[in-house]
Amino acid sequence: MAEATEPSRAKLICGMLAADEVLFAQVQAELAGPFGPIDVESPIMEFDFTHYYDSQMGSPLKRRFVAFERLVAPDALILAKHATNDLERAFSPRRQRGGPARPVNIDPGIIEEPHLVLASMKNFSHRIYLGWGVYADLTLMYRAGKWEPLPWTFPDYASGRYFEFLSAARANLRRQTKEAKI
Repeated sequence: MAEATEPSRAKLICGMLAADEVLFAQVQAELAGPFGPIDVESPIMEFDFTHYYDSQMGSPLKRRFVAFERLVAPDALILAKHATNDLERAFSPRRQRGGPARPVNIDPGIIEEPHLVLASMKNFSHRIYLGWGVYADLTLMYRAGKWEPLPWTFPDYASGRYFEFLSAARANLRRQTKEAKI
């Protein structure tokens, strides 16, 4: 019989969407409070895979990712999702009259060596309930030296556009894990 063990540490990331690029720096400063310093940052990219968010957020939308230096237990995803939802709510009243109802979307996830898992508040066939209203969405697997989408992977994640950022965050995770074992 297998014995319970502590899980490996994970790299916390956040993906952000906004029509106003200025918000990225503001959100990153706020995220550093609960999550610590950022050690990997993606460039700002076009988000042109769907118009689902346009009515709430405006358009055209931009995407940026950040990864945090401090490693976390995988179940930190629960608190991270609640913290990012609270931060989204805090940014809503900051917008000037006539601005979008939801100026920024912040989605946390964790990278472990074999995969990327995103947090969601919505259940779906492939999502696993973690607790406190949060579900784990296995989004990408890392096999044979590359990221691989799954049948349910969001098109933007499956496109490969984010693989460079994800690989850099994963490389930092591997380096930090190795250093912790020395």
